[in-house]
Amino acid sequence: MRRAPMRVAAAAALLLAAGAPARGQGGGPSFTPEQREEIVGILREALRRDPSILRDALIALEEAETRARGDRAREAIARHAEALFRDPADPVKGNPQGDVTLVEFFDVRCSFCRQLHPALEELLRRDRALRLVLKDLPILGPNSVLAARALLAAQRQGKYAELQDALLRLRGDTTEGVLRAQAERLGLDWARLRREMDDPAIQRRIEANLRLAQALGIEGTPALVIGEQVVPGAVDLPTLERLVAAAREAAAARR
Repeated sequence: MRRAPMRVAAAAALLLAAGAPARGQGGGPSFTPEQREEIVGILREALRRDPSILRDALIALEEAETRARGDRAREAIARHAEALFRDPADPVKGNPQGDVTLVEFFDVRCSFCRQLHPALEELLRRDRALRLVLKDLPILGPNSVLAARALLAAQRQGKYAELQDALLRLRGDTTEGVLRAQAERLGLDWARLRREMDDPAIQRRIEANLRLAQALGIEGTPALVIGEQVVPGAVDLPTLERLVAAAREAAAARR
């Protein structure tokens, strides 16, 4: 592929620098109107001759931003590893002593979380050495908060996983009436559950999850944390298996 002359790259750098403060306001270069016009002219001519320059520049910027996001995620995961992977209060599915831990931030009312749920369940069925940590992240309104509080209260009766599965399979909303019907169907003590849903300790756990998600740069649900990366959105089973395999390989290499 034909590339732009070196003078174009230099001109582009100068053009970017031209937006910097004038000398005496931080040391950046300043340009006369004539110099700016010449630089812009060089760039326009180069882009006219080879439009791929702009495409290549945009690809390079996107790749740089992806690398920067990855670096930020790795730093945040390392900084918050205890809260992410080893909080004894968190509900866990799969093998509690598993060699790989996958963390899911989810909202039971999120359609993408409901889409991801069967793939995660199948992954746990296939991989008996996987540990799945669940982080309630109710971001879709009051009924999401209500459902998260119900789940964390159900954990005290040993029924977190069962209620979570039921709520993620719902076609309707998680109103209080629906929560009661699902809880009673699963054999939960509704009166106790409803009382404990208002326990300030449960609200503090939800707030801690929200703060942790913010620290990791998580902006929506579902979001997965595995190894040194944050994976946003619903992914399919083969992708999940590749992520777990890569995390297992990396962990083995560190040992």
